[in-house]
Amino acid sequence: MSHDHEETGLTVGGRDPDLTKLLDRGLDAYNFAATGTTAADQGELSVRALDPATGETVGGLTAWTWGGLLGIDMLWVHEEHRGDGWGSRLLRAAEAEARRRGCDRAVVSSFTFQAPDFYRRHGYVETGRTLGIPGGAQDVHFHKSLAPDAS
Repeated sequence: MSHDHEETGLTVGGRDPDLTKLLDRGLDAYNFAATGTTAADQGELSVRALDPATGETVGGLTAWTWGGLLGIDMLWVHEEHRGDGWGSRLLRAAEAEARRRGCDRAVVSSFTFQAPDFYRRHGYVETGRTLGIPGGAQDVHFHKSLAPDAS
């Protein structure tokens, strides 16, 4: 349901895929010009964890790469498989693929009730916080330098 505000020329509503596409194109053009990058410098990245016994997905990671930067969007492991090392394997695989793509740094954020200590254990350094997350939580922002892969 959307609400028109004729006097202001605004339409307010829920999800708008057409607007999202328009904003993506507009911001990409602006960002490419500001950074000297092109669409060829960006890409999507995903890593899926499968239980070897059942073949079922037990977790995954989604991210993007852009001009040498890995940006992790989401990392999740099913509750029954937490503590089995899947999160570390997902993260290491994403970092390895990012290095293969020429990335030398990574960023991610994690709510304080999620996994900030996990990222710290993997060499991520806190760079700031966003306050006001529901439940009194904070969003912790991290950066990591991705040293060249030794393999």
